[in-house]
Amino acid sequence: MILDMLAEADRYTALHPLFARAFEFLRSTDLVALAPGMHTIQGEQLFAIVEACTGRTRAEAQLECHRRYIDIQLVLEGVDEMGWKPLAECANPATDYDDARDIRFFNDAPASWIATPPGSFCLFFPDDAHAPLVSAGMIRKVVVKIAV
Repeated sequence: MILDMLAEADRYTALHPLFARAFEFLRSTDLVALAPGMHTIQGEQLFAIVEACTGRTRAEAQLECHRRYIDIQLVLEGVDEMGWKPLAECANPATDYDDARDIRFFNDAPASWIATPPGSFCLFFPDDAHAPLVSAGMIRKVVVKIAV
């Protein structure tokens, strides 16, 4: 898991061949003008999901993980207080892995909470369980999905 500002994203481009393209999309696109929903960047290898919603409480948030995609979750408006826990320490699954949606949920409590303000992103790898969209107010964010 990585937390940083979009202005510092170049530090991470060497970690994956598609990270440079993902961060270039985030920097060069008018993200506020994008409608909620999915936006293709490079087929199924790289795409963005825009979310705009009222946040949920920590108690309502469930840890989730993905096997096929890495998430770059960039907050545009509001503060997303994302929960995090190493996947290897998650012992209480709520669901089986859903291959079609590339997701599995857990009933475990996060080990920590990361307050992510506008202009900041959390980068979650497949071994990071995370609980996003936690806020007392509205959140607008872009989640870039990068194929592993």
